[in-house]
Amino acid sequence: MTSSPKDLDIGYDVPASVGDTINDIQTPALIIDLDAFERNVERMRTYAEAAGVRLRPHAKTHKSADVALYQMQNGGAVGICCQKVSEAEALVRGGVTDVLVANEVADPKKIDRLARLAKNAHVSVCVDDPAVVATLSEAAGRHGVTLDVLVEIDCGARRCGVLPGAPAVELAKMVAAAPNLAFAGIQAYHGSAQHIYDPAERRTAIDKAIGMARETAVLLRDAGLEPKIITGAGTGTHNLEGASGLYNEVQPGSYIFMDADYARVRATEGNGTVGSFERALFVLTSIMSKPASGRAICDAGLKAHSIDSGLPTVFERPDLTFVSASDEHGKIEDLQDTLKLNDRLALVPGHCDPTCNLYDWYVCVRNGRVEALWPVTARGKLY
Repeated sequence: MTSSPKDLDIGYDVPASVGDTINDIQTPALIIDLDAFERNVERMRTYAEAAGVRLRPHAKTHKSADVALYQMQNGGAVGICCQKVSEAEALVRGGVTDVLVANEVADPKKIDRLARLAKNAHVSVCVDDPAVVATLSEAAGRHGVTLDVLVEIDCGARRCGVLPGAPAVELAKMVAAAPNLAFAGIQAYHGSAQHIYDPAERRTAIDKAIGMARETAVLLRDAGLEPKIITGAGTGTHNLEGASGLYNEVQPGSYIFMDADYARVRATEGNGTVGSFERALFVLTSIMSKPASGRAICDAGLKAHSIDSGLPTVFERPDLTFVSASDEHGKIEDLQDTLKLNDRLALVPGHCDPTCNLYDWYVCVRNGRVEALWPVTARGKLY
């Protein structure tokens, strides 16, 4: 006879409880330093207000309704960006009321879901292909909604986007003429520029992107189409687009958390990292084995953090180096043999966005104690 799940004592289904100390948290766990997180949110809010631009943070970083609502209620955000329809659906269910899917949606079933979602929130989407316009229009009509549509231009990343200038204008005319759609403006985001480490090279790339967006905006206005929104920019370049006099909205994401790779993105002016944002996201790990002198093994391997942008660093421990990872193990060089079993370390992930998608919960910590648990609402929402 098999037991049903309700008869099983399955132990922890959350990594911590409110009030726990750091040493009580089950590892590996995804930790938010609330003080640093709140300061980062406030820095970006202050920047956007001073620059006179709308702030629409990218939720692909955190995939959390709690974080998105905090950004809207306390951080000056007018709404959020998503990359996938399912991500947008999850966050709207969590209370978010204004979402831009800052990506292409071509599949008719996804487009139908997007139009249905617009019954419950303000929904915008990007296009870069004329074939999608009719499908968006039909779906919006079927659900009795109007979708705001932004024409995405390729401004240097060579990813999605119609060519700037005349091709973008022709696509915008199609959007403006389609029933149930409203032409809202231009999406001009240079993703790869965010992680150009050298500030002069980063500025050169963004100056080119701004030039393409400006040319497109002029031609749109000449054609009688006003781009109400000119949006883009990320954490690495928000200050450049924000100072352009052209962009009126920015889409930074990683600024709330930062990661090991963003620590290499030097500020445009002076020393330090871009925006002076602090590291607020960590993978808390425990030492599970100390098999030999100079080597320690932690419980955060490949399944605990993304290493596409490099290995994690060990926070505030320059004497320790995270040197390699396998599925469930992380190897740490401990030349001074300071570590022992069950010691806790805070790892700064190489890339925060995909790392967050590996976890069910954020463990929010202040002054060494757990203050809140926030679900990663849109974890795994990739469709």
